Amino acid sequence: MSQQAHSTVAVTGVTGALGSRIAASLAERGVPQLLVGRDPDRIPELPGAQRRGPAEYADASAMRTALAGASTLVLVSGRPRGRRLEEHATAVEAGRAVGVERVLYVSLIGAAPTATYRNARDHWLTERFLAGSGVRHTIFRAGIYASTPAALADEDLLVSGPGGNGRAAFVTHDDIADVITAVALDEGPRSEHDGATLEVTGPEALTLEEMVSRIATATGRPYRYVPESVEEAFARRWRQGADGVRIESWISWYQAIANGDVSAVTDVVQRITGSPATPVERAGWWPEPKTAG
Repeated sequence: MSQQAHSTVAVTGVTGALGSRIAASLAERGVPQLLVGRDPDRIPELPGAQRRGPAEYADASAMRTALAGASTLVLVSGRPRGRRLEEHATAVEAGRAVGVERVLYVSLIGAAPTATYRNARDHWLTERFLAGSGVRHTIFRAGIYASTPAALADEDLLVSGPGGNGRAAFVTHDDIADVITAVALDEGPRSEHDGATLEVTGPEALTLEEMVSRIATATGRPYRYVPESVEEAFARRWRQGADGVRIESWISWYQAIANGDVSAVTDVVQRITGSPATPVERAGWWPEPKTAG
């Protein structure tokens, strides 16, 4: 299908693991895109895509310039720096000012005002903003990334934290990107996904010990998981020089798993894309240790 058959989609976060996959997936389907980023030199070159920037979410003028010409905005969430709601709201309002009609927002599974995981509380705020904004939107509550435990490992490939025996339905970046692509291609003045919240998960819920064991098998490297108490986890992070926000975010991620907050398994990947969710051992990409944000 030619590019002229599709409306233009603006994608943010295109230099990251998820945004880059969304952009590549849309490019494969001939969708014209505006690739938006803080550093234009790092934005990938894709067929049918224009690179737009520099543009940060908090800069309304730059975002209006970057989003001009798009009808759909794929909003990959910004960094949790304490002003995520304000930054996301600025980006959405900038888009609406230049003709964006629909927002596809990448949220987080378990998003709620009292969520255990700190970042999930931030995402809930943006969800509430979108619900009251009047703009067409779909929310994708992504499950815990399958890549995250590998990125959290230390130089000895040890993953340590207070995750207990809780479970999470770890999901690959590619599956999330495929779901978002499918919804983005559901064009027209209305979509069955307007106003929907889609929880995008992997095919099974695993303990961290099971997950890390599968990473070890997939990579051929001796990753291993050792549980810690909350007190031990705090003390170790504090000694490493982490600030309070990072410590809270890191510990609360493990605690959300320990509490079972992110253990639900859904059929969203199969239902939206027509293909089953990818088993984590077939993720195909694993980040290096010590690269978690």
